[in-house]
Amino acid sequence: MAVSPGSDAAFTSQKSTLSENPRTKKFPLTEEEIFYMNCRAAYLTIFKSSLENIISKDQLCLALQYAGRNPSQKTINKYWTPQTAKLNFDDFCIILKKEEPTSKAELLKSFKQLDVNNDGCILHTDLYKFLTKRGEKMTREEVNAIINLADVNADGKFDYIKFCKLYMTTNEQCLKTTLEKLEVDSKLKRQQFGSHVERPPERDPSPVTKQSPRIIRKNDQETFSNKGDTRSPLLSTSRKFKTSVSFTITMSANSNRNSKLTEPNVKDWQYVQSKGCFFLEEDGEIISHQYRMQIAQKSMIYLTIKPLNLSQVEGKLSPWSSVDTALYILKENESQSNLQLMCFTEQRNREVFGWTGELGPGIYWLIPSTTGCRLKKERKPITEEAQLVYRDETGELFLTEEFRLTLLDIFEVIDLDGNGLLSLEEYNFFELRTSGEKCDEDAWAICRENFDTRKNELTRQGFMDLNLMEANHQEGDPRDLWVTLHSMGYNKALELTEACPFVIDVYAEKCKPRIKAVHLEGCSGQLEKAICKSVLNKGNSKVMDGYENIIIHTYNCDTWITSVIENKSDNKVIIHINNELSKNCINNRGLNVFAVEVAPKSTMVCQHVMPLNEHQEWLYCCVYSLI
Repeated sequence: MAVSPGSDAAFTSQKSTLSENPRTKKFPLTEEEIFYMNCRAAYLTIFKSSLENIISKDQLCLALQYAGRNPSQKTINKYWTPQTAKLNFDDFCIILKKEEPTSKAELLKSFKQLDVNNDGCILHTDLYKFLTKRGEKMTREEVNAIINLADVNADGKFDYIKFCKLYMTTNEQCLKTTLEKLEVDSKLKRQQFGSHVERPPERDPSPVTKQSPRIIRKNDQETFSNKGDTRSPLLSTSRKFKTSVSFTITMSANSNRNSKLTEPNVKDWQYVQSKGCFFLEEDGEIISHQYRMQIAQKSMIYLTIKPLNLSQVEGKLSPWSSVDTALYILKENESQSNLQLMCFTEQRNREVFGWTGELGPGIYWLIPSTTGCRLKKERKPITEEAQLVYRDETGELFLTEEFRLTLLDIFEVIDLDGNGLLSLEEYNFFELRTSGEKCDEDAWAICRENFDTRKNELTRQGFMDLNLMEANHQEGDPRDLWVTLHSMGYNKALELTEACPFVIDVYAEKCKPRIKAVHLEGCSGQLEKAICKSVLNKGNSKVMDGYENIIIHTYNCDTWITSVIENKSDNKVIIHINNELSKNCINNRGLNVFAVEVAPKSTMVCQHVMPLNEHQEWLYCCVYSLI
């Protein structure tokens, strides 16, 4: 339990310090901007540049400590696995978002459990026993380091109240020193790759009146960089890069009345449906169901994907309905590894994305996609945990009404074919997601004997009873139930915040399509290739001046903008991306400024950008610079 040499927990004191800076009086920093400034300050305490990588466990631990975290070995091992070779600054920011700094209240609560006399002190013998025998065990040398702190130890006792005060004061002072060093060191201030700048761009809610769409010429950069308060420190330093290109696109506000997706007359067409879900992993990766579709003969196809509305209130959409959904259709040629991009659902009507066209006979893969702009890790603190089970006066265990309603929603999500029953195949997608293991035929037979089934499939009531059995098996301890809920995207308040269920509808004019979920895996690999190919086919492109082998491709529809970097050269390149002049925009990386490394002879998705408020005009302005 070593004292960490830095913290962003002192939020209030930082705000007062920052507000004294004349540069920030007009534009007070948001909580998120302060977070990224602290990330950069901690990182640059160890490294000369944000483009340097963390290359060892020790460096990761030290960087986290400078950022005010007190990582255990278990935490370090979670982010630095045997397969990890390096972590970049973006990875570091993601880790800090997940690992909240320890508060004084949390420290005091932990120590109070050992305070048998309730006098603010713990006997050294008890402290040794606790720290060397429980949890992640400390060595005697590490415990001695704590006991030898003169200010908090006397007469064989450890004064944990003084220790907590010392811990927080040290954190605040170290962070203040680090930030002051960043402020006065002009060389460090220019090292802003992969983070927000200290001074945010102008927050002007008024509509942008530029013509739409257009691409800025290189010499237009000077115009932008001299517009008073909109001037960007990074834009002015872009002249230090080898070369830069800019894209600017002004997008109008989306209106639900303006539909580009037109449904054909499908009255006599054959129809199939399947449900699925996007899940947000701990590391920020998004995984989803993927499907194989068989078309028996050449036919017109109408295909849509949209978020699955689970709201019980008529006319009210579920909160995740604002998450963008898309579907890429790839044809299988001879093998699963040889897939040809056919189309994707780029037309939209409200929350529905669709495509209409002709497909020949064959096997097709349907790969769902979401940009990640709106499906992100939740940072809202939950103060009160929902109750899942309770006992009546006889001691019998029951599921709470709130938990039962949540289980009914989960049932709707995992009932992929929508027939109101769970097959073994559907149930195993649920099992793989929540426990990592499949249920075999023998176990399923036992399940059928003990729980309500119909046609060899589990009913809603059977699914409820199965969860009640699990609660009884754990004697009312809800921890395993919470593992299931968190895996399905629910927070402690039973809100679905880290998942987005969706539904796919397929209509065919001349034959009945067959669709089957076959995988639940990361939205990468084939999807990355499909996105890159679609952007290269449909987007605008611009070559880096003097570097004809480096091309920036940008595709925009009325809902999002995707940029792809193509590196045709034989060497890897590092591209610096600056979105600071964009307005009313969010991107999937969560950073206004960052850098990416592009391997030789490769193409990669750089970023997805969406409007923060789609009812207002939004301006995408991005500068790509070769480092």
